[in-house]
Formats: sequence, C-alpha cells, structure tokens
Amino acid sequence: MGPSRVFPSLQRATPLLGAVALLGLLTACGSGGDSTGAGQTPAGTISPTTAPTTSGPGTTEPTTTEPTSVDTTSPATQSGGPGTRCHTSQLRASIGRPSPGAGQRNFPIVLTNTGGHTCTVRGYPGAAFVDAAGKQLGPDPKRSPDSPTTVTLTPGSSAWAGLTFASPEISGARTALPQALLVTPPDERDPLKVAWTAGEVPVAGNESSVFLTVVQPGTGG
Repeated sequence: MGPSRVFPSLQRATPLLGAVALLGLLTACGSGGDSTGAGQTPAGTISPTTAPTTSGPGTTEPTTTEPTSVDTTSPATQSGGPGTRCHTSQLRASIGRPSPGAGQRNFPIVLTNTGGHTCTVRGYPGAAFVDAAGKQLGPDPKRSPDSPTTVTLTPGSSAWAGLTFASPEISGARTALPQALLVTPPDERDPLKVAWTAGEVPVAGNESSVFLTVVQPGTGG
C-alpha cells in the first residue's frame, strides 16, 4: 500500500476545532466556573439553600420562652388551721388519774391542745415505757378492738386514750420500773415524754401485754 493520505477537509477542520476549544476554556475561567461546569460560591457569602449552623461568641440565636403556668385555683392552707391534724408540737401529754379494776390497772393518756388553732386527732396513740437511758421496756402495747372517731380539739381542750394492763401482783408477770412513758400522738412520729410515777409495769411472762384504746373526747377522769 502507498503512504496514508490526510483528507484536505480534516486538515482544514483541525485548527478550527483547536481554536474553539481554547475559546471555551478562556470563557470558563473568566466566569468563575470550575472544570466540571458547576458554579462556585464566592467567599463570605451563604448559599441560599444552606442555613447557618455555628453559634460562637458574638452570635445571637432566636430563642422561644414558654410562659410560666401559675395555678391560682387552689387556695393556700395554713398549717394548724381548723380541721387539720394535731401535730406533736401542738400537744402536751400527761397521765390522768388511774382507775383500778378487777385485777386491772387503767390509766388515761391525755393529749391537750396547747396551740392557737383547732386541730383533730383520730385513732390510736403510740406508747412505750422507757428506762433512765431511754431504752424501751417490754414490747409495744397492743390495740384494743375499738372503732376510731375523729376528735376535734379547740385550743386548751383534751382527748384521752386508755392504757391498761393486768396487775403484776396477780398475774405474776415479770416487771420493770419505767422512768418515763413516751407518747406519740396519732399519725405522728415525734413522741412526748411523760414522767412515770405509777410503779412497776409488766414487761414479760404471763399476762404481760399492755393495751391501748382509741382517743376519745375529754380527760378520762
């Protein structure tokens, strides 16, 4: 075969195509585009589809403050007002006059309202005999099967609960001599201390149980 021939039309087109490509490259560089044809964002501007996400010093972000809800429908209740439970701090405890029975020893535990407001007591008080060191003597008293009622105490008025046990001289129970009786008002935790001057009490053995009744109006005298 003879030497290859270049067609005259291709020779004429080659310089023209090169000039067109060069012109397109110069145009892209002058318009801020990249080689892919995508537009570039100038420095210091924000794309319309991008929101600011940084929040450093000197920037302020919008905040929403929820209104504070205040309940104005519930009136305040004064502690110690009429109809409220009597607290230990409002009461004084004492031991009333004993009432001997057939082989029984009975004592009224009296709670007196020393506060300035009317209050109520209901149910059983707590009671515990203690020695001079404050150690409890004997088990906790048992509760007699009574029906509790609410007792309203105006300032200066009293309620009482019965404390009873079998006479140790008759029952033969083992005894101890208490220094005091701790009395806890119904539904309270803090006791009132009352000096015990009524002699020995049963703490173990036969018929050594001590019983308590519910509170009733008055002093039990």
